[in-house]
Amino acid sequence: MNADRRASACFLISAIAAVALGVVYARGGQAQAEGLLLAVTSGGIGAGIVVWAKASTPHDEVTEARHPLASSEAEVAAFTEALAAGERALVEGKGRRGVLLSAGAALTAFGAALLFPIRSLGPRPGRDLKETPYGDSLPVRVVTEDGRPVRVDDLPVDSLLTVWPEGHVDAADAPTLLIRTRPDRDLRVEDGAGVVDGVVAYSKLCTHMGCPVGLYQAEEGLLLCPCHQSTFDVYDAANPVFGPAARPLPQLPLATDDDGYLVATADFMEPVGPGFWDRGR
Repeated sequence: MNADRRASACFLISAIAAVALGVVYARGGQAQAEGLLLAVTSGGIGAGIVVWAKASTPHDEVTEARHPLASSEAEVAAFTEALAAGERALVEGKGRRGVLLSAGAALTAFGAALLFPIRSLGPRPGRDLKETPYGDSLPVRVVTEDGRPVRVDDLPVDSLLTVWPEGHVDAADAPTLLIRTRPDRDLRVEDGAGVVDGVVAYSKLCTHMGCPVGLYQAEEGLLLCPCHQSTFDVYDAANPVFGPAARPLPQLPLATDDDGYLVATADFMEPVGPGFWDRGR
């Protein structure tokens, strides 16, 4: 078997191994088989390149003696003959197209096999990081953990209550703090955020690391996250005033329905929890 055929055989073996690697991965994966097939794939490509390179490179050492710059008739004739021989070699080289095709097949299959592990990263999050169950059907009542809807009168001044959207009390991204603020203090909220008789609603998830914000200093109007001591001013749109949190707690617009129960009229005005790479999009 000449060098071209050996190189083609290496590339074809590599391509077959790459296809097999993709099949094994698609069928659930097996670490030992994947490692072996990956080794055969990369090794086949490397071996094919080495074999083909060695066959294409001259092995003899040539030393050219000094000679006059002017060419003699014999040298001109030799050059002409060498040029013709080179053209014939170029024509014969077209027969190596099979090597190039097999090498291309091996590299293509190898590249395709390397794309399969992307599936292991899991499904795309889509809008899941930007939306909560509050947005599924609006308006939606806010309820306690036992499913009880809430009226404004259920909240004394300076009190705090954790609620969820009705039907989703197990949603990890939807816990919400209802706070009855003092009527004699100025309350600043986000534009468009609904406040009902001093009751304001903020996400319970800290914007630093997503820990539950559950400590309320009513006298100061401050919400405290016990994990890293991020502190948010309830009377100033829940802006952070201390700690590592860099953005305010997202606010939930509120209203009341015909029965007097508190309802959310829209989803949170910003994505809840800690920031992520495309949060601003």
